[in-house]
Amino acid sequence: MKYFIIAGEASGDLHGSNLIKALKRKDATAEIVCWGGDLMENAGGRLLQHYRDISFMGFIEVIFHLRTILRAISNCKKQIEAEKPDALILIDYPGFNFRIAEWAKKREIIVNYYISPQLWAWKENRIKKVKRDIDKMFVILPFEKDFYKKHDYEVEFVGHPLLDVTENYIENMSFKKQYKLDDRPIIALLPGSRKQEIQNMLAIMLTLVNKFPLYQFIIAAAPAQSLDFYQNIILPSQRKSVKVIQNQTYDILNHAHAALVTSGTATLETALFNVPQVVCYKGSSISFAIAKRLVKIKYISLVNLIIDKPLVKELIQNELTVNNLENEFIKILDDKNRKVLFSEYKLLKQKLGGEGASDRTAELIMM
Repeated sequence: MKYFIIAGEASGDLHGSNLIKALKRKDATAEIVCWGGDLMENAGGRLLQHYRDISFMGFIEVIFHLRTILRAISNCKKQIEAEKPDALILIDYPGFNFRIAEWAKKREIIVNYYISPQLWAWKENRIKKVKRDIDKMFVILPFEKDFYKKHDYEVEFVGHPLLDVTENYIENMSFKKQYKLDDRPIIALLPGSRKQEIQNMLAIMLTLVNKFPLYQFIIAAAPAQSLDFYQNIILPSQRKSVKVIQNQTYDILNHAHAALVTSGTATLETALFNVPQVVCYKGSSISFAIAKRLVKIKYISLVNLIIDKPLVKELIQNELTVNNLENEFIKILDDKNRKVLFSEYKLLKQKLGGEGASDRTAELIMM
């Protein structure tokens, strides 16, 4: 079979790469073309478009780049027509992928959606588009199956693909030596993958560096950004205790004592590596004001959403101040607080449905 897969950001690239591997294991004749990133290409997909050129965050940012996005949608449709896939697989990225799904359904192309858009958070009325345009929906969060059932739409809960990635992680024994790290405990800084969010988040995360000299800080650099981009944000006084390491996020988390994490998939990855964390988010004031009116969820981190309580501290928008960040950071260094987190992280893993999400999804797509 021939598969056309579309992912529009770093997390989609990760999950798409594992799905490609699963498809190739189960379908010896699988031919895969994709929009995604380096991971999907390395897994065996023929990459037609890199997500770095079409990934924008926030309402205002999307408006500014609307012409680029619309041009990309047009190009994608032409490529799907030219490739004539047996199955189309869309990974999250709803603003783009819903448009593709509607177009593809009208042309009788089978539409699979892997990793549901967060309809339960906002724009719940988009369920109409899902029911109309999506042939198979595969969800990865346990409460999503009930959400869709409420709307009389059957979905498959396949488990969370991050469990496969983290459980099968092989420790890099030479990590510290390779990057010339000293014996101080490591604090992981995960400021996101898009330039806009990195610029918003990293500078304030770095304010802790000189206040906590007994720790060394490592920035987990996104693969789509240059190292110089990060270095330009680090102040000269911070350079002795800060390193920038690219494409090694799991090695960093595996050795980390604590972490400061921008909201998103990274919050869950951090929890699966049993690392205490403070979740940070700050966007443009206009985008945040719009989001606050539209989004109807209690938490922004996947950890808190899945476990349904404020397990990890979220510092959002105006709450993300230097003082608040320092106070919350001190709390996750405290042994008593850490024990509570570790215990709750175990429950979190149990809720995620076990390993094998990519294999289960591949099998269901091929049926």
